[in-house]
Amino acid sequence: MTIQWFPGHMAKAKREVEEKLKLVDFVIELVDARAPLSSQNPMLQQVIQQKPKMVVMMKKDLADQQITEQWIKYFEHHQISAIAINVNERHDIQVVIRLAKEHAKIKMEKLRSKGIQPRAARAIIVGIPNVGKSTLINRLANKKIAKTGNKPGVTKQQQWIKVKSDFELLDTPGILWPKFEDQEVGLRLAAIGTIKDQLLSLQDIVAFVIQYMQQHYPENIKQRYNLDNTLEDMWDIFNYIGKQRGALESGGKVNFAKVSDIVIQDLRSGKLGKITLETPEI
Repeated sequence: MTIQWFPGHMAKAKREVEEKLKLVDFVIELVDARAPLSSQNPMLQQVIQQKPKMVVMMKKDLADQQITEQWIKYFEHHQISAIAINVNERHDIQVVIRLAKEHAKIKMEKLRSKGIQPRAARAIIVGIPNVGKSTLINRLANKKIAKTGNKPGVTKQQQWIKVKSDFELLDTPGILWPKFEDQEVGLRLAAIGTIKDQLLSLQDIVAFVIQYMQQHYPENIKQRYNLDNTLEDMWDIFNYIGKQRGALESGGKVNFAKVSDIVIQDLRSGKLGKITLETPEI
C-alpha cells in the first residue's frame, strides 16, 4: 500500500527551503523520538545536502529512554550530532542553544579569518508536521512567536525568529514527502499523530501498535488493559480491551471504533508507557 499526501503549501515550502538554505549557516532538523528514522523526511535530506546539521529528537518524555540513547549513537555513527529533549524542560532548551552555538562556531571563525565582524548565526529549522517545531521555537525565543497546535500542519509560512543574541531561526511549515512506499513508516507516523488519522484506518493503526507492543512491550499492554498476551487474533484482542474499558454499544457489543480511539489516545498521551516504535540498525 502506498500512502500519498502532499498538500500544496508543503510543495511551496519545499521550494522555499531550497531557496532559504543559501541564507543559513546550518540546519536544525526535528524528529520524533518515538520514530526517529520514520519521522525524517527523505526529501528534505536531498534538499539539505551538504549543509551542517544537528538532529533534535523531540518528545523524549514519551519515548523509551534506552532506545533513544541507541538512536543518538546511530546518528553520531553517521557523523550527525543529535540530542533528545522535552520542550518543557528548561535545561533541555539550553542544551539545544549550546549545540546550535557549537555548529555556528565554524562559520563565525571563517568570518573572523576574513576580517568580517561575526554576526548572529543563522539556522533553518525543519521537520515533518506535528513534531513540535512551533513549541520549541517559542521556548527558544522565550515568548509566543510561532503558532502551536496539536494537529499536523499548523505552521503555513516561514518567519525569522531571534533567539537572544545567539542566533536567528528560520521557521518553516512541516513538510511530508509525496508518498510512503513503506507501509510501516505510514503506520508509525499515523500512530504518533504526525499524519491525519483519516489517511489510514484507525483500526489498522491500532492493530499495528498492539502487535508491536506485544512483541516489544508486552508488560506495558498487559498492565494497561489486563491483556492476556497469549491472545493473538486481533478480533479477540479488540473485544477483550473493549469489554475491559467499557467501549460497548447497546446490547453489549464491543464498538471497535471506540476501542481504537482509546488505544491510540493512551499511546499518544503516554498512558501505555514510554514507547518507541522503531529501533536503529547500525
